[in-house]
Amino acid sequence: MSDLLAELARHAGAPGRERRLPPVENWNPPHCGDIGMEIRADGSWWHQNGRITRPSMVELFATILRKDEDGLTYLVTPGEKVVVHVADAHFLGTRVDRIETGQGPSIVVTTNVGDSVIVGPGHPLWVEIDPITGIPRPYVRVRGRLTARILRAPFYELVDWADLKDDRLILSSGGIVFDLGAVEGLAP
Repeated sequence: MSDLLAELARHAGAPGRERRLPPVENWNPPHCGDIGMEIRADGSWWHQNGRITRPSMVELFATILRKDEDGLTYLVTPGEKVVVHVADAHFLGTRVDRIETGQGPSIVVTTNVGDSVIVGPGHPLWVEIDPITGIPRPYVRVRGRLTARILRAPFYELVDWADLKDDRLILSSGGIVFDLGAVEGLAP
């Protein structure tokens, strides 16, 4: 895995270079076990109970992350696949912006690892309500089966941009209408 990581590192942060993700969905390496990697609910990455503090390493690992049909998340290279334990979502949605596209007004979600996606058919947005606290937890699909939990401040921006229809907050993006939930269910 170290040779591929070194190659990815050389290109990941190169100035003026467009970020291109490796084709992890096409790689079928053998499962090599559990090396103690985890992504905690706060978005921090850990290896064997030590926090990975270099943002460039986290961004690098995020480029070779894949969630398979078995429901598990892996770091994948052409030669190896190791499990990554994920407490909540793979990434955090740290920013939202409104833009105009060919399908009308759209929302761009930017993650803590540098991904930006336009909410729409390929990147749906949904809100889950925590059964214990009743607090809404918004998510967006980023790529493949990988998701980002949208943080509270960006979510409040989405709520502000939403339209009220009956008792529901409705948000349009990428030509699709997304239901943010009942107004009483979204109160802090």
